[in-house]
Amino acid sequence: MTTDIIPAEHIIVFNDQQIRRVIHNDEWFYSIIDIVAVLTGSNLPKRYWSDLKLKLSNEEGSQPYDFIVRLKLVASDGRLRPTDCANAEGIFRIIQSIPSPKAEPFKRWLAQVGYERVKEIEDPELASQRARAIYKAKGYSDTWIEKRMRGIQIRDELTDEWKNRGVRESRDFGILTAEICKATFGVTPTNYKKLKALNKENLRDHMTDLELIFTMLGEASTTAIARTQDAQGFIQNKDAAKRGGTIAGNARKDLELETGEKVVTGENYLHLAKKEVKQLEED
Repeated sequence: MTTDIIPAEHIIVFNDQQIRRVIHNDEWFYSIIDIVAVLTGSNLPKRYWSDLKLKLSNEEGSQPYDFIVRLKLVASDGRLRPTDCANAEGIFRIIQSIPSPKAEPFKRWLAQVGYERVKEIEDPELASQRARAIYKAKGYSDTWIEKRMRGIQIRDELTDEWKNRGVRESRDFGILTAEICKATFGVTPTNYKKLKALNKENLRDHMTDLELIFTMLGEASTTAIARTQDAQGFIQNKDAAKRGGTIAGNARKDLELETGEKVVTGENYLHLAKKEVKQLEED
């Protein structure tokens, strides 16, 4: 499944298998097909779910369509497609009809996941604390974590600005982000990941301190330009993205001229972590 354009919070993982979800009426709704695939291991989860729906409909007093909602989720081809979804209560009802040894652990896991995320929606600071704890557990330094968290805030502010200015499609978000990256670092996000020998990893999680700083400068500058120029729609915001990235790009070039060192490197967190371990062993 292509996940690059799916917001991270819209994907959860149970036993290494992805489950799509989306906010609807202020609560999480989950892809029933994904859950059927997890619980049954079926190669044809759509057919399994179709047969199960028919069975539920024929059972006395059971009305599955009362809790099933058709919502658009990103499919394997990267496009939004209507998919049968249900909230946690509906999913629990479906699970009862699927004979699977994974049913009970899945129910406990889903209840915990739902509780944590609901709390995070009510109090965004909890999501921030969870992210910090995850980075800390992975071995990132406190100073790096502070920059990364600030970068997330700046990114969220920019995407909110784009939404308010008529940019709605995930594909357009990706194009605008690429424009900022190219103007800031002189390389597209795709080639940037290749340089760092990354595959599906998050590029920003493998940036150095300076790379994070210039990323923040490019995105904060783009937000400021979009506001002052009252950019509306994709075209005008694309121009703002290029100009915002150029500001960061010029600052990067000035620093490189002064230091004689490139800001963009092949270093990533995996490399940096190995270096730190080696240094500790030598010390």
